[in-house]
Amino acid sequence: MTAARVREVTGTSFDWLQAERDRFVLGEGALDVPGVVNTTWKPLGELAQVCSTALHVVPPADPLYAAAADLLSFAWRQTEQGDLLLRLQRREPFATYPLEVYAAFASAGLRHDGFEELTAHLVRARGRRLVEQVPVRRLGVLLAERHCGRPPDGEVPGTVRRTWLGGLPEPWTFERFSGYALTHVVFHLTDWGRGGPGVEPEVAAYLTLWLPAWLDTCLDAGMWDLSCELLAVAASVPCLPAPAGLDAAWTALAAARHPSGALPEEPHLAAGAGEAADFLGHYHSTLMAAFAGVLTLDRLRGDAHVPQGPQGVHA
Repeated sequence: MTAARVREVTGTSFDWLQAERDRFVLGEGALDVPGVVNTTWKPLGELAQVCSTALHVVPPADPLYAAAADLLSFAWRQTEQGDLLLRLQRREPFATYPLEVYAAFASAGLRHDGFEELTAHLVRARGRRLVEQVPVRRLGVLLAERHCGRPPDGEVPGTVRRTWLGGLPEPWTFERFSGYALTHVVFHLTDWGRGGPGVEPEVAAYLTLWLPAWLDTCLDAGMWDLSCELLAVAASVPCLPAPAGLDAAWTALAAARHPSGALPEEPHLAAGAGEAADFLGHYHSTLMAAFAGVLTLDRLRGDAHVPQGPQGVHA
C-alpha cells in the first residue's frame, strides 16, 4: 500500500502547487525590501529545490516529471532567467540567500554566467567568509557554492560536527528547532537528493535508530510539515523505516490534506472544507510532501538511479 499512498499524496501536492503557482510570483518589492524575503525569494527558491530534485529522481515518462519541469521553468522565468538574482546579489553583496536560491536552479542546469562570475569574486572576500551564521546555515552555503564551480572546502566536516545532528545528541533532546536543523543537515549533505558528499556512516546509523520515534512524535502532534521533512530524511539514509511505519505516516498525511490537495503545516492552520487553503500556512508543507514523496517513490522503486538532468526544462 505504501507506494500507492505516497503516489497519491505526491500527485495531489503537485496539483495544488500548479494551481497556486501565481502565489509564487516575486512581486515588485522583491529587490527593494529585504524584510519580504520570507514571502518572496524563500517560497520561490523552495519550489525550485523540490522541482530540481524531482527531475533527478522521477522517470521522464512519469507525469510528475512534466509537472516538476513546468513549475521549474515557471520559477526560472520569475527570476528573469537569473538576471534578478544578479541584481539582488549586487545590492546585497554579502547576503548568502541569493546564492542558495541560485543553487537550486543551477543544479537543474539553469545557469547565469554573470551571477556565477560575481559570486566567484565574492566568495574570496574575507567579509563574505566571515558572515556570522549558525552551523546548519553555514553548511548550506558551503555546499551551494559548488553549483558556482567552487567545490566544498575543508570546513564541511567541522561544520557538520558543530550541528545538532553532527554531535549525535541524546535522542530525547529532539524538539521542533533541532528537528528542522537535523533535516536540513541531511538535505545539504545529499544536495537535496541530487548527490553531495552524503551522510557519514555514524550519523546515518544514529538516524536509522531514532528517526522512527521522532517521526511518530511529530505525527502524533500534528506537525505535518516537520513530518514530511523527516520522511524525506528517511528516504535519504541507507535504511528506510519499516513498511508499517511508512504506511502509517503517509496515511496520516493523506488524512490531514485539504480537499484541494494542500497540506497544512499544523492542524491549527488547516482551512475548512469549504474554504480556500491559506497559502502561507500550506505552501511549505505541501512542497515538503511533494519532496518526500518523490524521494520515497525513488527508494521504493529500488533502482540504482543515475541523475538524468533537466530534460524537458526550458529557460
